[in-house]
Amino acid sequence: MKKDIQIPKVQDVYVAVVNEYNEVYKTNDWNAYIINDKESDLEMVIIVTSGYSEDKKTATFRKKIDVLPKKSYAKIELIPEELFSLNNTFKVSFFEGNQMFDKTYLFRKNTINLKALQNIPLMNSKGVLVK
Repeated sequence: MKKDIQIPKVQDVYVAVVNEYNEVYKTNDWNAYIINDKESDLEMVIIVTSGYSEDKKTATFRKKIDVLPKKSYAKIELIPEELFSLNNTFKVSFFEGNQMFDKTYLFRKNTINLKALQNIPLMNSKGVLVK
């Protein structure tokens, strides 16, 4: 039965961790975003995040976005720097039209850092991107 389920490949949807200045607290924070670079809206977006290593595991965080419009992005969560020494996963599921899509984005340990910053699509920011 499982072999009969077809889940197509996700394209033009990314997860980025962006280094941003926080006006309220006057600090530089790292925030995770989901980016929809498609020409269509994403519906019922479910994001499940967690961090892990050989001997540590974080709590699981869940976020639901009813609609992520085409060519837009939404904030997922603030990520404390102490979690960068862990592998951080973002499991993303969504509907585009009547089709379900699913993909796991992985930020390997120590890959989120200031030296790895690059331009992020649709955002006027620099960060670390996983496609």
